[in-house]
Amino acid sequence: MASLLRATGPFAQPNVRWYAWFTTAFNARFYYPILAILFLDLGLSLSQFVTLNAIWAATIFLAEVPSGALADLIGRRKLLITAAALMVLEMLVLLTAPKDAGMWLFGFCAVNRILSGLAEAAASGADEALAFDSLDDPEEWDEVLEATMKWRSGAMVVAMVVGALVYDAGSIGVNVELAHRLPIVLCLAQAVAAFLISLKFREVSEGKNEAGFAEIFGQTWRAAKWVLTTKAAILIVVGGLLIDGVARNFATINSEYFRLIEIPTFTFGFIAAGSALLGVYTPRVSKHLAQTFSPLQNFVFTGAWMFLCLFLLGRVWLYWGVLPGIGVMVGMSHLGFLMSRYLNRLADSSQRATVLSVKGLLFNISYGTASLVFAGAVSLQKRESGMNDNEALTWTLEWQPWLFLGVFVIFLIVARLLRLPKEIGRR
Repeated sequence: MASLLRATGPFAQPNVRWYAWFTTAFNARFYYPILAILFLDLGLSLSQFVTLNAIWAATIFLAEVPSGALADLIGRRKLLITAAALMVLEMLVLLTAPKDAGMWLFGFCAVNRILSGLAEAAASGADEALAFDSLDDPEEWDEVLEATMKWRSGAMVVAMVVGALVYDAGSIGVNVELAHRLPIVLCLAQAVAAFLISLKFREVSEGKNEAGFAEIFGQTWRAAKWVLTTKAAILIVVGGLLIDGVARNFATINSEYFRLIEIPTFTFGFIAAGSALLGVYTPRVSKHLAQTFSPLQNFVFTGAWMFLCLFLLGRVWLYWGVLPGIGVMVGMSHLGFLMSRYLNRLADSSQRATVLSVKGLLFNISYGTASLVFAGAVSLQKRESGMNDNEALTWTLEWQPWLFLGVFVIFLIVARLLRLPKEIGRR
């Protein structure tokens, strides 16, 4: 982490240094711990909030890969500037959204979610691709990932605590209306910072000034074909999405799980901050494992860790069940390190951002599938067995690790037979 502040090692490269600051400002947002209640307190219904989440997810799904192709074709810097500008706009729209204004409010929030999805898609892949291509030695990427993930996790701890604190009007002695806007104001300041940082980037290799639909489609097709026909790439992506799908599904329903094990609601923000704090130390372990063991061995370790956490979640221990829940989040962080390391080393510079966007798209499909299977299992038990919500959720949590284990063992057997390389991209 000190190398980033001193601008030494790989961070002597300006693009790499700006990448660390950009991804921290762009991702560690102050409204995360209170996002749901922020929209509900503005006057939306729960069904409207769920609809907004669907709009956000659909926007990312549709824009993810085309934005990666654009980054490779016209330049990564332009996409990062666009992403930061969209973040500024999304925060301004949310800040000016009229409270309790019915469909007018919903319209403002829908625009906010669309802008947010476009911003996420524009930044996805472009930031890593620009930073990785700026390195003199690709072996330095592990150090970049370690330091960047530590800073981002530390910033997330601050965002979780401060965001929840300022939203609670009583704790800061201001009126409720102002307090409920303060996390958005802080996020707007982050967005402005991200925009100013994005202007500091410099292209490693200049792209075209513009790209038509045919060029975007062609770039997307080439990257997707490369991922699906390159043995090492497809095995790494499939192994990653199997783990990521169940982990992200838990991240979505963790508040339901915490209520099931009787964790007080007011502690949820502290749990999130604690998970982020562990994220400060996880990258060092990830770096050691990635440099010591082969990709297949690392997938075995990560899959085994995720199975253990899912198994312990299925025990539904009162209070103590929070520990495997945090373990799932640690596993997600470690997997993110591995995926960035392996895919950046495998992909060619000319299509690096597109490849990372294809990976993101496949991961979103996996997450959606895992969510549908989980929700379907809960609904089936309620309908067929007459269970209540908590009983159906407990039953699904109990059986989830065994389904994951069966599918993951099949992947490991296939990866073993196809001989996933012992090292990837060593130069």
